[in-house]
Amino acid sequence: MVRNLLRGAAGGAVATAVMSLVMVAGSRTGLMPDQPPKRIARAALPGHRHRPKPGEGVAGALAHFGFGMTAGSLYGLLTRGRRIPAPVGVGYALAIWVSSYQGWVPKLGILPPAAEDRPGRQAVMVAGHLAYGLTLATVLNRLSTRAAKRTGHEDTTSA
Repeated sequence: MVRNLLRGAAGGAVATAVMSLVMVAGSRTGLMPDQPPKRIARAALPGHRHRPKPGEGVAGALAHFGFGMTAGSLYGLLTRGRRIPAPVGVGYALAIWVSSYQGWVPKLGILPPAAEDRPGRQAVMVAGHLAYGLTLATVLNRLSTRAAKRTGHEDTTSA
């Protein structure tokens, strides 16, 4: 169980890095003027929840990686070290997007619900979550394959 948790955290870190690249590209193309993790950190830091604050970019990046690693750990526990088809990881990531951008983020007044938000931001965030899910599944499947080869218990489940 601990091994699956740690593998999931590692996969979540790699997947969050890939997702962050998608988000930075979205920002640079003008589709997303500011990053949701920064907006979430801004709301959590003391002071007015919608005014820029010192350190919110760093706090947002740390929170984003923490959230991504936690979600990866949960995925690692749910998959129990087995190779799982990549579309399952993508579905898992899209479920995170829905629960976040149609759920707790708008309920806390940080951003509007996805359907009412800037279309560009939501396109970037969906693409980012697709990248997260695909990367998470790929990394964990590779770690599972390596572990199976070391122990001699090859899993033939498709990736």
